[in-house]
Amino acid sequence: MHPAPRALRRAAAVVVLLAAAVSCAPQPEASGGASASAGSTCAKGKLATRTSGKLTIATDQPAYEPWFKDDDPANGKGFESAVAYAVAEQLGYAKDKVAWQTVPFNKAFAPGEKTFDFDINQVSVSEERKKAVDFSSGYYDVRQAVVALKGSKAAKAKSIADLKGVKLGAQVGTTSLDHIDDVVRPTQAAAVYGKNDQAKSALKNGQVDAIVVDLPTAFYITGAEVTDATIVGQFEHQGGTPEQFGLVLDKGSALTPCVSRAVNALREDGTLAEIEQQWLSDAVDAPVLK
Repeated sequence: MHPAPRALRRAAAVVVLLAAAVSCAPQPEASGGASASAGSTCAKGKLATRTSGKLTIATDQPAYEPWFKDDDPANGKGFESAVAYAVAEQLGYAKDKVAWQTVPFNKAFAPGEKTFDFDINQVSVSEERKKAVDFSSGYYDVRQAVVALKGSKAAKAKSIADLKGVKLGAQVGTTSLDHIDDVVRPTQAAAVYGKNDQAKSALKNGQVDAIVVDLPTAFYITGAEVTDATIVGQFEHQGGTPEQFGLVLDKGSALTPCVSRAVNALREDGTLAEIEQQWLSDAVDAPVLK
């Protein structure tokens, strides 16, 4: 056979080199099940949202303080309302382009197609929940706390062991309830409530000795709602990945990498810390239960 002309040999070499470069180049990783590269799908204000040109955000009702203010998620007041609008701005949506809808806490991370672009409602990221929905990067590091009426047996607890014999309550589907079952492991089953309001009423009425909620909520309850209650203490981190609240998205949502990028940017530039200082500054140290 005659050797190939020089030009053809050169072209063949270029093709081989290009193929090798493509096969060795790092490929963009999907986030939360989304297959598209975040860089190619996150054009500000032009995302593939539920309603073109608008961002639909969901939360439960009532919207509790200190996460929201005056039961009005749309006013921009309260930690999660402020975070939601900061994320929206990062995504290219002004306040007048944000629409709110009501979605019950448990329904937000239940299997099935979502009617919102993302939900913000103190939903802790967990591997179990990730089977049904996507989560953004965490926007808040969570500690759980025990609240009891002043002077009660539960209020005198100094350790987890001291809580084993008391009646504890928490909202259904929460990591607060998980802490009762998995960390305290009390001698009697926890009382389970559909809403935190019901758990607080049970505490007031003596139906439970104490309730478990996240730490900022505990400070708000004892400071403004059940003023004859006290924070018994907080649970220490159990090891592994710290508990975090994340924004909830539809499973495999193309928005997931964009929303995570927005949350990461807010954490890196100090915005999340500023919002936390403004709205959760009362959530200072509480005794650690071991």
